[in-house]
Formats: sequence, structure tokens, C-alpha cells
Amino acid sequence: MHNAARHVAVGVIAGSALLAAGCSSSKSTPAAGSGATGASTSASSAASSGSSSASSSASADAAVFPATVTAKNGAVKLSAQPKKIVSLSPSATEDLFAIGAGAQVVAADDQSDFPANAPKTALSGFKPDAEAIAKYNPDLVVVAADTSNIVEALGKLNIPVLWFDAPNSLDDAYSQITALGTATGHAGAATSEVAGMKDKITAALAATKKPATPLKYYYEVGTPGNYSATSKTFIGSILTGFGLANVADAADKTGGGYPQLSDEYLVTAAPDLVFLADTKCCQQTTATVTARPGWSAVPAVKNAAKGTIVGLDDDIASRWGPRLVDLVQQISDAVNKAQG
Repeated sequence: MHNAARHVAVGVIAGSALLAAGCSSSKSTPAAGSGATGASTSASSAASSGSSSASSSASADAAVFPATVTAKNGAVKLSAQPKKIVSLSPSATEDLFAIGAGAQVVAADDQSDFPANAPKTALSGFKPDAEAIAKYNPDLVVVAADTSNIVEALGKLNIPVLWFDAPNSLDDAYSQITALGTATGHAGAATSEVAGMKDKITAALAATKKPATPLKYYYEVGTPGNYSATSKTFIGSILTGFGLANVADAADKTGGGYPQLSDEYLVTAAPDLVFLADTKCCQQTTATVTARPGWSAVPAVKNAAKGTIVGLDDDIASRWGPRLVDLVQQISDAVNKAQG
């Protein structure tokens, strides 16, 4: 996808970092060795489960209207259960299908590639066009950013909009799912989905060995340029839960959360683990990392045979929907393997 579009689509990754990194993501099958094995399967099961549970509670939930949902653009009142939803957020698209509201989604943006049956269109989340959106006659639009003042533009057309941008924590991500459940008439299914996510993530954290000395890690969101994400970002908050130390924190002089790190800095920082969230966009693999000049001294490279260089699925790693469970499990597995 285009770099700027990726900023809106994923929310978590800083647009400036990706623009400078010059990545362009392929929407083909994830590169071999990405380490996302089982993610699509488990997430698809979750989506199906959400649909099933939602069907039994939808009629009861649908009666709870009018409903008021709070998003970044304030309190939004919905007079009736929306029947035609347009999602301009890949994360929201995944959430909607997982809670059983997929049948209400009439159009999704050009980056909403999961689940496979999502009604992906040419609509752009980066450069949204109010008139193009209005052609779908939506009674609810969900966005990840207020690009081009789309919230105001749709408001003038009397189209309700929910603006859910990148969360700061897992609790924020859960809250968005819950809010979408209320907004779509699937509150019960949303509550169940969140409960299931919490249980699985808690289990994964509990099953992770905690080293006496925190393992250091480097999380790469784009290259060339070694763009990283610090502990203050959403993904950083998740990794902090494993007791890991982020080598990018000390380099974030501006506090923006996404610093660019030099090769010299990373070699000196000596990360024990390297997480690659740029396997699709920038075709990064264990092989490309180990071949970087000077990196042979990095512990994660020295111990690469133990799985200390972890290829992530870019999309899963940069969204905040139900597939967070798969991401957390992959991180847990990597931390355990790194300890032998």
C-alpha cells in the first residue's frame, strides 16, 4: 500500500517513519518466514464465533436504540441500529466482523483485507471522499483518522461518524470493540469477544518466562532507516507487558514515539530480540537482518538460530483488533525461545 495510506490504515505506525523509510507493502501472501503461522486461521475462527454469538443476541441488542457512543469526535447518537456501515479503518473492519456486524458492512476501505469476505472497495482512508462514501447510503461510517476533515464533511450530510484512532493500551483497544458493539446492536457479542481476547492474552503472558534481567529488544516498523517504536506507543505497551526493555526509548529525543536509529546505535544497544513489522512492506527477513553490515555483533543476530529475529505480519502487528491475540502469542513464543 502507499506509505501515506498505510499511516491511516494501520494507525499504530507513525506515518513520518514509513514515508522516510520508503516502504511499499505488498498485499500478497505474507513472505515466507514471517512467523504469522496460524494467525489467519485463529482470527477467522474468532470472526465466525463472533457471528454466531451475535446472531443469538442481535435482536435483543438491536432494541437498545437510540444509543450514544463516545469516540474521539465526541458523543455520537445513533437513532436506530445501522444497516449500512462503511468502514475506513482496517482495525474497525476486523472488529465489526468479529462481533457479528459483518453483514451490516456495505463497504470497506482499500486497505481492509481481513477477513477475506470484507467488502473491500476503492474507498480511501487516507484521502476520504465524502461524496464517494455517500454513494453507499451509509447510516454509520467508522474512520481511523479525521483526514481531509471527513468527520465534518460527513456531518454536513447527516451521516453519523465514529472516529477511533490508534489506542494507547490494550484496554483502549477493548473499549473500541465494546463501543462498536453498542453502536451496531451487537453489544453482547462484543463483550464476549473482549472477554475471550483478555483470557487468551492473559494466558499468553502468564506462560511467558520472565528473565532475571530484562531482555532488550528492537522493534522495526520500517527500513531502510531503522525506524522503530518506543514503549510509549501502543505496540510498545504490549511488549512492556512481557518485561522487555526497548532499546529505542533512549533514542527518542523528541518524544514522538517513532525514532530513527543508526546501525551504530543498534549495534551498541545490543538487542537480544529483533521484531520485524516490515516483512511485507520492506521484505525484511532473518536473512536480510543478519546480512546488515556490522550487525554480526548484535546478540539477536548471534542467536538467530534460536528464533531471536522474529518476522511479524505487518498488518496484524499494526492493527488493534481481535488478531492482537495472535501477535501476543507470537511474542510470547519468541521470548520463551530466546531463553532456551
